[in-house]
Amino acid sequence: SVSVAGQAATKTFIAKYRPLADSLSAEYGIPAAVILAVAIVESGAGTSRNCRLLNNYFGIVGKNNLLKTKGIKSRYKQYPDATASFTDFCRLLSRKKYYARLKGNMNHTLWVDAISKSGYSEVPAVWKQRVNDTIRKHKLSATPKTNSP
Repeated sequence: SVSVAGQAATKTFIAKYRPLADSLSAEYGIPAAVILAVAIVESGAGTSRNCRLLNNYFGIVGKNNLLKTKGIKSRYKQYPDATASFTDFCRLLSRKKYYARLKGNMNHTLWVDAISKSGYSEVPAVWKQRVNDTIRKHKLSATPKTNSP
């Protein structure tokens, strides 16, 4: 089970990135719950080495300049900031076969299933379970309260 500190870090992470996930959800038709939960699982709610060094919240592989700047070898992609990382994740999903079928569908279970089947993680069953547990535990699929009348 996650430590109390870990729980607090996750709550802070959700509060910080929920608006970004909501706006990307509106733009890409991907549930905000999925965007947030994958970021939490892949970045340890913003605490992982990849996240701290590369602004990489999703474990996306690609180019970085860590070897030049810090003498560290990494296969993960470097981003200027969190927004770039979150946006790239959505862009990546939007190029997948399942995207057209799921776009605009806010059933997070279908998305998590499709992402895990597409080879996103090296341990799809475990990954899928962790992402779904994160969504459930933090009630990420609850619709955010809007201020409309």
